[in-house]
Amino acid sequence: MKVFKSVCLSWAICLALFLACGFSAEELSQDSAKPVSGAEDDIFYELGLLADALTLIDANYVRKVPAKELVYGALDGMVSSLDSHSEFLSHEQYMRLQADSLGEFGGLGIKVSVRDGMLIVISPLEATPAQKAGVLPRDRIIKIDDKLTKDYSLDDAVALLRGKPGTTVRLTVLRGPDQEMKEFVLKRAVIKVQSVRHCFLNGENTGYIRIADFQKHTASDLNKAMRHFVKNGIKALIIDLRNNPGGLMEAAVMVCEKFIKKPGTIVSTRGRFEGQNALFRSRAAKIYEGFPIAVIINEGSASASEIVAAALRDNKKAVIIGNKSFGKGSVQTVIPLKDNSAIRLTTSYYYTPSGRIIHEKGIMPDIVIPQDMPDSESSHEEEPEETLPPEQALARDKYIAQAITLLGDKEGYERLLSKDPVEA
Repeated sequence: MKVFKSVCLSWAICLALFLACGFSAEELSQDSAKPVSGAEDDIFYELGLLADALTLIDANYVRKVPAKELVYGALDGMVSSLDSHSEFLSHEQYMRLQADSLGEFGGLGIKVSVRDGMLIVISPLEATPAQKAGVLPRDRIIKIDDKLTKDYSLDDAVALLRGKPGTTVRLTVLRGPDQEMKEFVLKRAVIKVQSVRHCFLNGENTGYIRIADFQKHTASDLNKAMRHFVKNGIKALIIDLRNNPGGLMEAAVMVCEKFIKKPGTIVSTRGRFEGQNALFRSRAAKIYEGFPIAVIINEGSASASEIVAAALRDNKKAVIIGNKSFGKGSVQTVIPLKDNSAIRLTTSYYYTPSGRIIHEKGIMPDIVIPQDMPDSESSHEEEPEETLPPEQALARDKYIAQAITLLGDKEGYERLLSKDPVEA
């Protein structure tokens, strides 16, 4: 009787898992009519192994474990084994993910990712607790309070970093190739980021636009800045994407459309199936042009900011200055499951107009600025949150100073622009 119950349970679990993956009875019957290419490729065979394991656990484990807990554990392990950006989301995690889209939360202002089982900082956001405390791109967070982060999922790590505004959290990080250990005690705050700021530099000749991240209104805010620049006789433009961790891909495309005329290619996505492939072209009939553009990036520039930098460079609209970018160029799709849990799955990768993959490669600048090179003058105090630094302070920035020098050298600029983009 016990054996009979185990067999029935195995098949029940197998069928439930198959249906949970979204297969209908009609699809099952259609698939069963297809020739089997071998047991190793047969999903029925592989699901049978999983069902057997679940049955053995149910029958022999030292304590009774709810079936849902077992299945969730299996789903979590299966999805997280694919790559560091794919994960299974419980109902609570899925609800938290949806709440994130509101754009306001109690946190530290850090954009993080997972690589090789380590929690790594992509970039601290501007004027947030993390930036003010000195957290840097590529810092590896090894502890949050007293909890080791090794092999934490991205969602679980973010849940620990966030909390009620005014509460504190302690981060322990490893920095640089020497793995210098640093500790930060940060106070959580409501995170609001001003996406676009702008001013004139270099005696009212060079327009400077700082994009901190890509939000819904980024393109319209940039358009307002550009109208101001054009009205006042802009001669050159600097777009600063340093420590910009990304944001909305649609916003990045719309920013590119301010400088790339239709039907210029902005970015493409390529996946395993035809339906996951997409080509994004400019729809703009009129653009801002007639002046040289320099884009500044660094190791904290990721995702949407890499798309913008690469699109402008590949379309020969801008030269890139700075340091190699982070290399976050994958597309995650959140797919709800029947019990209001979900899976976040990598479904495609971003490619530049010239066909270069961004993911884990990054974007290489035309002019690399040594990170140990000093600024033009002694360092200045951090700017107030609500204002852009004065022109004099920006001019002391070694990246901006190099951009201004390049934009003033017409022959040098055009010579760089005529070359193929640098391979990362």
